[in-house]
Amino acid sequence: MKNIVTSLAAVVLTSLGAFAQLPDPGFTVDSRTAIVITDPQNDFLSPDGVTWGVVGKSVTANNTVENLESLFKVAKEKNMTVFVSPHYYYKHDHNWKIEGALEALMHKINMFDRSHTLKTDGFENSGADWLDRYKKYIDGENVIVTNPHKVYGPESNDLALQLRKHGFDNVILGGMSANLCTESHMRDLVESGFRVAVVSDATAGAILPNMNAYEAALVNFKMIASHVFTTDEIVKEIKTAK
Repeated sequence: MKNIVTSLAAVVLTSLGAFAQLPDPGFTVDSRTAIVITDPQNDFLSPDGVTWGVVGKSVTANNTVENLESLFKVAKEKNMTVFVSPHYYYKHDHNWKIEGALEALMHKINMFDRSHTLKTDGFENSGADWLDRYKKYIDGENVIVTNPHKVYGPESNDLALQLRKHGFDNVILGGMSANLCTESHMRDLVESGFRVAVVSDATAGAILPNMNAYEAALVNFKMIASHVFTTDEIVKEIKTAK
């Protein structure tokens, strides 16, 4: 009996050890690879943004603002396509009757608000606008801005359609915020058959009492994505890609 218990314990420990060493499927940058950036907007990334009080510490620690700019910059240098998936709320979105906790909060603090679907009145330098340092890149011919996603994932916008129509199978993912829009984009793109790599320091998350959203997302990035890069690593891969 003792030998049986010992054997079972050994099997369990071996299994746990194997699980702790997750396989790395890997990710190769090639001509069918695009970059996707979620929510590179003031409300997340500017000290004047409505969420800075909870995300600012993580954004600063990860050097997120600078790392996202590195992705935009190397993409421009290599003429690599970037898809920006933004988050906008219009007046009619504030009439939703079904909301989750953070949806309710975002509406309450007027996060990502725009005055009109077809006009840009009041948009420039608002919380919904791009961080100023990114504008020169987002205005470039290699950048495609998709329809806005409305909750967290791209199910409600045309990101997957645009990626497929442009012939991309592989996605390098960064942006805000880690456990919400970024992770939701990762999950949906993986479910839709894309190979996804996440850039771990080109995102950040809210830090609240007993709750670090970035650390929660990092666990799922490692379990779900094909590979997790740092910004320095993926910039090097892009520059040397054939």
